[in-house]
Amino acid sequence: MNEAKYIWMNGKLVAWKDATTHVLSHTLHYGNGVIEGTKAYKTKDGYAIFRLNDHTKRLKESAKMTLIDIPYSIEELNQAQLELLRKNEFEGDNVYIRPFAFLGYGVMGVYHVEAPVETVISAWEWGAYLGEEGLRSGIRLKIASMTRASNTSNMGKAKAAANYLNSQMAKFEAIDCGYDEALLLDDQGYVAEASGACFFMVKDGVLISPPNDNSLASITQKTVIEIANDMGYPIERRRITREEVYVADEAFLTGTAAEITPIRNIDARVIGGGSRGDITEVIQSTYFDIVFGRNEKYKHYLTYI
Repeated sequence: MNEAKYIWMNGKLVAWKDATTHVLSHTLHYGNGVIEGTKAYKTKDGYAIFRLNDHTKRLKESAKMTLIDIPYSIEELNQAQLELLRKNEFEGDNVYIRPFAFLGYGVMGVYHVEAPVETVISAWEWGAYLGEEGLRSGIRLKIASMTRASNTSNMGKAKAAANYLNSQMAKFEAIDCGYDEALLLDDQGYVAEASGACFFMVKDGVLISPPNDNSLASITQKTVIEIANDMGYPIERRRITREEVYVADEAFLTGTAAEITPIRNIDARVIGGGSRGDITEVIQSTYFDIVFGRNEKYKHYLTYI
């Protein structure tokens, strides 16, 4: 990965190579940690973080769900992210920011509340998550054999580190089978989400996305719905079957890392014309105009450093 100069760790900036933890840190053994994925884009007025407060608020809410007491306020964490970007003096078009909180060294055993909480923010230059070609031409998606865990067995609303073992196994399966990304169904057989992104399909001019019944409340998904509403596209939030996905006119993924990534093929079924669809392209170009500060209507979502 692209290393930066500094990482913010427990209130201080430390050199990238010095931001370490003990091998007996509680989270390494039992998986209870919370993460965020936030992104800054290089606008004509300098770097701006997209929907900073929303992401930081979600981090704090994830921590509350998983009984991790982050000893910093939302505003303190926001300011730390701005400071980190200034000090690292990035030059690329965009920077990925990873705030996270985990349980450190001090106790062992499943009962976790006495473990110390470590709060860290890292940032580095990171290109298109699913590739530049994927953004232009679309990716190939495989419906995974492993389902998304149900509400009775995990906290899908928390952006928790432990939840991503499910994603890792699904992603490996997809890539091992020659695809680019995995799509997971829920325990009832309806579309849940991709391994690290939300799913949209277009049918007869209507944008359709599954409800977040047992998955993360996506900030990018919310943004896309707002964009589509403003453009007058009809939107449905409902359960989607596997069969419907195969006959979609268009499909795409959304997420901070994935941004707006078109889907051209699902389980060997060509989606639409086999490339980025017209509506997908409009949504994608509008999204990039917003995050790069080229759309005045949505500038309130940008926090300039």
